[in-house]
Amino acid sequence: MRFDLIDLRLVLNVADAASITHGAARSGLALASASERIRDMEQELGAPLFERQRRGVVPTAAGLALLHHARLVIHQLEAMRGELGGFAKGLRGRVRVLSNTAATLEFLPPLLGPFLAAHPQVDVEIEERPSPEIVRGVAAGRAEIGIVADAVDSAAELETFPFAVDRLVLVTPLKHPLAGERRIGFREALAHDFVGLSTGSALQEHLDSHAARAGTALRLRVRLPGFDALCRVVESGIGVAVVSQTAAARCRKSMAIRVVPLADSWARRRLRLCVKAGRDLPVHARALLDHLRRSSA
Repeated sequence: MRFDLIDLRLVLNVADAASITHGAARSGLALASASERIRDMEQELGAPLFERQRRGVVPTAAGLALLHHARLVIHQLEAMRGELGGFAKGLRGRVRVLSNTAATLEFLPPLLGPFLAAHPQVDVEIEERPSPEIVRGVAAGRAEIGIVADAVDSAAELETFPFAVDRLVLVTPLKHPLAGERRIGFREALAHDFVGLSTGSALQEHLDSHAARAGTALRLRVRLPGFDALCRVVESGIGVAVVSQTAAARCRKSMAIRVVPLADSWARRRLRLCVKAGRDLPVHARALLDHLRRSSA
């Protein structure tokens, strides 16, 4: 079988994106070229690698087997590149991080700048996912580092380290009926219109699940891509929103909003870094892990 590294990266990217089109873009290939490569691999194997479905593509049994070996090969290549790069012009490589919403929007951005400035040959790819999916992704080798909420049990599979404490709060317009509350349960807030995060947001999925457990659904007036945008629309009186306390405190300095703590136990979350095995990480990924651990301390 003659599979090159471009083939292996393409298979990984298509599987992660659940799309040949998006997988080709991530691989820097034209769609026609990517499709031809997949067809050639399938002909070489004598079996299909992906099954086409309404919402994209999923790996077949043969595809899953190839994905397993492709991850091992790419992981070893990255480890080799990082270690050998240390003898030349410093660390070199790409680190993939799976992160929940709060870490992606609030905690990671100020920490990444100093690291990237100190390591100009290292690139970092951040992808937002729900915490349970992050645990599965890191355990399966789809990312080197994950950042999850402590409500997810990852201790049995992964090494974990403290990262940050995050509290979810309700933000309201100044004259909203809930603006005067000292604290409020999420269930009580469900009677009001909400401003929510974009479809696919890990935090939005988390809130949707808690609303479902309360026997209802969020009445979303609009969806927006970040905490600052949510707070700006809340300020205009459209509805209320659940955001990270750090974002709410920052936005309150320049926006006419109230911040009401959520009384629910799940609203206070400890965020943790997780890796499959720290000693086995490529040098550049281990450097990022060490930087995040030092910064959180």
